[in-house]
This record gives sequence, C-alpha cells and structure tokens, in this order.
Amino acid sequence: MNLLHHPRLVQCLAAFQSRAELVMVMEYVAGGELFERIVDDDFEHTEPTSIQYMRQILEGIHYVHCQSIVHLDLKPENIVCVSTSSHWVKIIYFGLARRLGEREDPVKVMHGTPEFMAPEVIAFEPVGFTTDMWSIGVICYILLSGDSPFQGNSDMETLHNITAAQWEFDEETFSEISQEAKDFISQLLQKDSSCRLPSDQALAHPWLQKTEQSETKVLSKERMRRFLARQKWQKTGNAVVALRRMSRLAQKLDDAVTTPSGQINVPKFWVAWWTFDPSLWPSSLAGFPHLEVTWFWNDAPLQERPRLPIDEEENGSCSLAIARLSVEDTGHYVCRATSAVGEAECGARLMVQRGTEEGECLPAAHEIITSEQGLHQR
Repeated sequence: MNLLHHPRLVQCLAAFQSRAELVMVMEYVAGGELFERIVDDDFEHTEPTSIQYMRQILEGIHYVHCQSIVHLDLKPENIVCVSTSSHWVKIIYFGLARRLGEREDPVKVMHGTPEFMAPEVIAFEPVGFTTDMWSIGVICYILLSGDSPFQGNSDMETLHNITAAQWEFDEETFSEISQEAKDFISQLLQKDSSCRLPSDQALAHPWLQKTEQSETKVLSKERMRRFLARQKWQKTGNAVVALRRMSRLAQKLDDAVTTPSGQINVPKFWVAWWTFDPSLWPSSLAGFPHLEVTWFWNDAPLQERPRLPIDEEENGSCSLAIARLSVEDTGHYVCRATSAVGEAECGARLMVQRGTEEGECLPAAHEIITSEQGLHQR
C-alpha cells in the first residue's frame, strides 16, 4: 500500500505494528459499493455512465500494474463510491495483491472469488497483469446487463464455466448495448491470457473514448437488484456454513477428555484453522464424490484427538483446528486428497512462539504452501 498512491485507489494513511497485531489507518470512503448505489431509484444508470465508471477502474488498475502489482480480487464489492453524491469511484481491498517480479519464479495462486476468477487461477497456472483484466471484463458485463456471465448453480459449475470460457451475450439483455461495449468485453474475456487487452490498451479502446451522450437509454436495474440479492444470499449461506463448522469444532473441544488421574485436559485458547475446499481444486479430482483426505505434520500422518479436531463437511471440505498451541506445534502441515484418478495436496508452514504471559503461545507466522497444489496422475 505504500507504493499505491492514486486518486482511484483507497489510501493507507499510516500503519503501526506490534508483536501481536498490525494496525492500518485507511482513507474513509463514504459512498458505499458502486452496484448498491446504481440500483437506487434516483441514480442514473446508462451506458455512458457505465463508461465513466469503467474508465476510472481502469485508470486505477493501470497505475497498480505500472507498480508491478496485480490486485487478484477485483469484484463489485471492491469498487466503492467516494461519496453519496459523487460518481467518482475507488478500488479498495488489496489483501490478496501480489507483486510480480521479472526475475522471480512465476506466481501461482489459489484464491479469489469464484465468479470473478480467471481461468489461469483455477488451473493453478502463473498469473499476470491480464488476470485482473479478466475480472474487469466480468465486472463490465454485469454492470451493463445485471447478469453474471459465468454464474452456475454451484461454485463447481461456475468454475467449470470459467475453465471452458463458456459465455455469451444474451440477445434480449444486450439488445440496447453498443457493439463497441460488446467488443470491449469480448477482448477481456479471452481464455488465453496473452490475448486479453492489457490495461493501457483497454483504456485506449474506442468504447472508453466515447464522449457523446447519444445513448441515453436507462439500463435495467431489476436484473442488477436480483444479482445483488443473490450475492447477499450467498454471503449469508457462507456465514451460516462457517458458523456451523466453528460450532462443531467448539463442541469437539468442549467434549473434554478425562485423563487417568481424573483431570480435565482440554483448555481452549489459540486455535489455528486451515480449510481444504475441493471446489477450488482441479475439476478432474474435485468432481469425484469420494475423496480420502489425510492430514500430515512434518510428513507424519496426523491423527484426530481432542486438541486437534478435524471437521468434514458434506460437500467434501475439511478443516483442522489446533487448540492450546505450543511451540512444539511448529512445523509443516499438509492436507492430501486422494481419489481414483490421482492425488492433490496443499499445505502450510506454522511457526509458534511464546507470548508475554506465562505459558502463553502465539502463532508467530504461517505461510501457505501452494507450489505443491495440483493433480498428480498415478
């Protein structure tokens, strides 16, 4: 954030770090999410206003890319208005951003919001600046139509649609949208990342250069409202799933084990939690309904016990919690899934240090290991 100073980006004004926390003082942006503003009855929504928003988004992203940084989580929630009466927008949230170096190893990631992830992210291939451009293409498609080009009935179906680059311009929805706009989207939603417009060429696209206000037809807000309602419903569902999972983990921790001496042996302090989600793994593996999941610590199989509860969801996701951390818990944790076609694994390194209070231990750092993810045929 110290490298990103631009009117189209939220600003980090100060930062303070202690042993236990990092505090960032961020610029206050009062206008709310752009898409939430658009559906207001008194807010104008036309193709020319959409051009204005997309131009601002691209100005911000072009600056980010010029700093050799890729955002990796561009989506409507991260585009906000400066104020409640302004048409100026800012890009927020750089929690997943990565810096790309010319001489470093290729950067691969396995995170993001499924609906806006680029094909190379799903395939665990190297990402680049045009990875952001795919997400901008999806945002533009939704902005003009209120529909999402790749949304399926589940995350798995959505990821499959993205991997196959299956999308189209609905004849009815895009009947009033200009050919220049459709060409702009088409040049961003290219499965081959090398074929997508980079940010500078996108800014120079004829659609974004249009200044005349001849196309003043008001775009539909009803589809946009349905899109936002579905997004909120999904967030609520994800929160319920997370709460249910945490409840089960807490219940396992509450089921105290009596030692031979009769003493209770399950204090609940720090909990480290990793989640294996098969929907983000290669479709050829995740598509199998029966996966055998094994956890390892420093290459040794990890057995579930009261201090190390393992939780499994019906959809195949699996979580490991570590209660009452100790320095001895430092090490390399791996989650390995096996099916008839092969195996895939992801892992993390956890470092634990002693806290300031007697007997207290804190997670000093953890590093997600992504180089080992993928499908290995057997």
